Amino acid sequence: MTIRIGTAFVASAVLVLAACNNSETGTSDHTGGADGDNVETYQVATDNNFVPFEFIDLETNELTGFDIELMKAIAEEAGFAVEFQQMDFSGALSGIEQGSYDAAINGMTITEERKENIDFSDPYYESGLVLTVAEEDDVIESIDDITSSTKVATRLSSTSQTYLEDNTEAQVDAYPEITEAYQALLAGHVDAVLYDMPNVQYFMQQQGEGQMKMVGERLTGEEYGIAFPKGSDLVEPVNEALATLMENGTYGDIYEKYFGERPEGM
Repeated sequence: MTIRIGTAFVASAVLVLAACNNSETGTSDHTGGADGDNVETYQVATDNNFVPFEFIDLETNELTGFDIELMKAIAEEAGFAVEFQQMDFSGALSGIEQGSYDAAINGMTITEERKENIDFSDPYYESGLVLTVAEEDDVIESIDDITSSTKVATRLSSTSQTYLEDNTEAQVDAYPEITEAYQALLAGHVDAVLYDMPNVQYFMQQQGEGQMKMVGERLTGEEYGIAFPKGSDLVEPVNEALATLMENGTYGDIYEKYFGERPEGM
């Protein structure tokens, strides 16, 4: 089922992750359930600075967002518990590759290159890359206007960085956190930012309104997936739980909370 990008965003946003691994990797443990049974707890790597998928609610100081609520719902449906470990994107990616965590959910795009070293769940969100420039910029109107003298900021180890390096001659400034890239643009240190469309839209609405604008078309169609160490036993139960949540309306409820509208067909 195709998941289309919402155009409205609420002030909260977030992250999700959860999963497990086989007996050779991961750091799962057991905790007592309410009924006295042992419940498996899995360590899930995530970010805390990728709105609206994962972020810290400033009022509660709690990790929240679309990904977080979705992962908790998946865990409840599948009958396990999750403990989130917060880090930057590149740390989560390398941690999953090394088997240091049972799963990761942080707006990670499913790519053939990444699938060589890690396993993914079925897609849970459809995104894409967009180019953003300062509001007063009348030179850059699309990716075709990027030259060898253009400074473009993005997030370290992201598909945006890969796209820029493979498809443009831009001078690429990659930051550990995407908010640093946006601030570099607002401060005039770079000419543009390339990143995932929902995150760009959210930042523009919350902090960059009237100061930045999206130009050109959406450049790629990308799908987010929950990541697992290679050979994880948790992929199948997570996929089954995700499918159930999409069928029973739970996924649509969480999606609507963070993106202002339900995905098509849900």
